[in-house]
Amino acid sequence: MSSRLTRTSALTVAAVCGSALLITTAVTASGQTADDARIHDIQGNTRVSPLDGKRVTDVPGVVTAVRGFGKAQGFWLQDPKPDDDPATSEGIFVFTGEETPDVEAGDSIQISGDVTEYYPGGEEAGGQSVTQLTGAEWKAASKKKQALPKATALTADSVPDAYVPDGKGEDGDIESLKLQPDKYALDLYESLEGMRAGVKDAPVTGPTTEYDELWVTADPDEHPTPRGGTLYGDYDQQNGARMKVSSLLPQKENPFPKANVGDALTGTTSGPVDYDNFGGYTLRATTMGKLKDNKLEREQTAKPGKGELSVATYNVENLSPASEAAKFDRLSEALVDNLASPDIVALEEVQDDSGPDDDGTVSAGKTLDKLTAAIEKAGGPSYETREIDPENNADGGQPGGNIRVAFLFNPDRVKFADRKGGDATTPVKVGDDDGKPKLSANPGRISPDESAWKETRKPLAGEFTFGGRQVFVVANHFSSKGGDKPMEGRTQPPVRESEKQRTEQAKLVNSFAKEVESVDKDATIIAAGDFNDFPFSPSLDAMRKGGVFSSPMDKLPAGERYGYVFNGNSQVLDHAVTSPGTGAVKYDIVHINSEFYDQASDHDPTVIRLKP
Repeated sequence: MSSRLTRTSALTVAAVCGSALLITTAVTASGQTADDARIHDIQGNTRVSPLDGKRVTDVPGVVTAVRGFGKAQGFWLQDPKPDDDPATSEGIFVFTGEETPDVEAGDSIQISGDVTEYYPGGEEAGGQSVTQLTGAEWKAASKKKQALPKATALTADSVPDAYVPDGKGEDGDIESLKLQPDKYALDLYESLEGMRAGVKDAPVTGPTTEYDELWVTADPDEHPTPRGGTLYGDYDQQNGARMKVSSLLPQKENPFPKANVGDALTGTTSGPVDYDNFGGYTLRATTMGKLKDNKLEREQTAKPGKGELSVATYNVENLSPASEAAKFDRLSEALVDNLASPDIVALEEVQDDSGPDDDGTVSAGKTLDKLTAAIEKAGGPSYETREIDPENNADGGQPGGNIRVAFLFNPDRVKFADRKGGDATTPVKVGDDDGKPKLSANPGRISPDESAWKETRKPLAGEFTFGGRQVFVVANHFSSKGGDKPMEGRTQPPVRESEKQRTEQAKLVNSFAKEVESVDKDATIIAAGDFNDFPFSPSLDAMRKGGVFSSPMDKLPAGERYGYVFNGNSQVLDHAVTSPGTGAVKYDIVHINSEFYDQASDHDPTVIRLKP
């Protein structure tokens, strides 16, 4: 077992141990003793050090980078005299806690310290560990500054196409497997852990975040999207050429680039390879390429044609009266201009009137009133809204926020048959009104008492009329992926435990649609929203089971099927699936948020147009 480490220790100086320092001699698998180890002996040829838990002495190396800020300060050390095994890294991180280390890049030192395996985010999170030295003390080995070891180039040719091997045993753990850096991308990065590496003229596949991070790719031909991203199109298309970039440069003199997908970092971006619990392997840049702005533009959808109904879904990301006025303005302008004022909108993540304050408030009238007023101000229609207040803190999301799904609709274009009875706990029923489906409550919640919806938003069913024909819309926001093992973690293939709950949720929505279709086999039913899952997932399979729904998104070119960018992968979480009776559908994912560093929401909206 590897040792567990909490990053709370401070820098240990030589005086602590003095001349009485005792060294326990450890023997590696190759017979190397800990008191004459080099960095590649510490790293070994697996993910966990063969010297984990031991103390090493007088290990030589050159300082390549320093992190002199935050609670995880320290520096990276690299041996300029590598061995001949590509699986053993020549670099390592020296952790000094909140103490700024008194070294600079180019210093040649000899270091003693404890070998530990640190799991960013905690061992239970499922990520990989970082081999590091703690409790360290060091001395100068040379008065002259040394040239830094050359950064290993990450290119389309050097990064393997295969992502990671399957793990061993029931838990699929890869930690004990010998690294194969010529065969697997994650093995390559692990074999470079702590070493200098770099990319050249790297396309940006994930926009700059609020934490000053972005994603690039070493292989622009790896599942590209038309707008410059990298498509996550199946569970085995992880796109190993992706790499996160953060900066070790002084921000005042070197502000982090504000990049969109499709931009590029020209020249060389290089630094030590680290591992982060938010995205895995990361270049901590000491040299940052120059941003090339490729002028990515936000899209606009077409206006509905004669006799066409337009239905949209939009996750507005924790919208409440406490949100900045600029967010309301941007959401409203997008609905009016980019989405062409849809007739019906299924909204997700509408918070209650007190926002994140956990004060028992559940109503969202003020939130929705503020949004509809902003839409009208932006030149849009006078939307009406419908929603059902949840029970307090029963539907997940930000504590106290009480997020829910809600409908906007344009009363000049569609009619809504209001009926009494819809509340947080009463299931909506489907009746037969002389051959036409009729909801017992409009709007009404689908099976809110089922365990599948525990701590999750309950779907909202609405019965509309357009051009004299019934249209049923279900607004959805399925449970999150919280608790799943990360794609880049040590469990391979990753365990996606959260899929089980979403699959059960999909079955319930599918059953509701079956009830409607049992009354009218040609009923127009649209289930739209943030399903928190992929087109190829078990939950979407359950949604479509029996032909109750189909995915009109499938008619888009494969490279255009995305509306959310996560860790540099362009993917799908939001869907609009339709019943057979809906007929032909024009499907458009309107790219206005997810590819941009300046976002009104982290999701792109989707618009469909149909003739009921």
